[in-house]
Amino acid sequence: MFSISKHFKIFISITLTILAIGIGSMIIQGFNLGIDFKGGNIVDITFEKPVSVADVRNVLDKHDLGNSIIQLATTDNSTSSKSVLIRTGILADNVRQETLADLHSQIGEYNVNRIENVGATVGSELVRQAIIAIVVSWILMILYITMRFEARFAAAAVLALVIDVMMVVSWFSIFQWEIDSSFIAALLTVVGFSINGTIVIFDRIRENLKGHRPSESLAELVDNSINQCMTRSLYTNFTVLFTVAAIIIFGGETIRNFAYAMFIGFSSGVYTSVLLAGPMWKTFKEKK
Repeated sequence: MFSISKHFKIFISITLTILAIGIGSMIIQGFNLGIDFKGGNIVDITFEKPVSVADVRNVLDKHDLGNSIIQLATTDNSTSSKSVLIRTGILADNVRQETLADLHSQIGEYNVNRIENVGATVGSELVRQAIIAIVVSWILMILYITMRFEARFAAAAVLALVIDVMMVVSWFSIFQWEIDSSFIAALLTVVGFSINGTIVIFDRIRENLKGHRPSESLAELVDNSINQCMTRSLYTNFTVLFTVAAIIIFGGETIRNFAYAMFIGFSSGVYTSVLLAGPMWKTFKEKK
């Protein structure tokens, strides 16, 4: 039987290497922040005929504005509308005029209702609220797991969650995927998903501790507990990953980065709950 505990140093070394690369990327190139975080332009226009999001995006793509947010004003879930709200990054006057001219020539007549510049104050507030939400969730999980299990279980679980969040943030920095408000929702979802898998394994470890034989080492107990949960964990987690992969492939441009964050976070959650959380608890237990 493959011993996860005996190979813990390899798994944690791989994890720390990826995180080191990610932190280096954050320092060197930072993040690709979206409109919600760095501000931009809002263009509110009304066409003479209904248009779709794809119609507008095809024009914007020609001006390297493919990441713009396009919203249709509809009340019946229609895929087309005369009223369109476009949110872009900060545009130079000539780029904005060229884009508006192409919308006219390629789609049709329209009236401009308003053009506004929006600042990054919303972004600062989102960042602050996201950090508070994640930290509060960690604190509450520490309290819950400490009461339900013990402090060493709580420490291992929260360290696994920190790794999951840092994995998502690292990959987004490395590949410079755009970070918008949906990224915050993805991070919080990852935290909730990852802790579930870890709790299942910890619950099995706790149950096996009750009948722990003196001849059985902690490493063997952890490995046996993980193997007892392995089938359930893999079936559940891969079902979720296949669903998120479908969103990446078929979901469209506007939610693709959200799906990337979910996929990376869920994958990391599987990795940390199965390969890291149990051995980390064992390490803390042996050092008591």
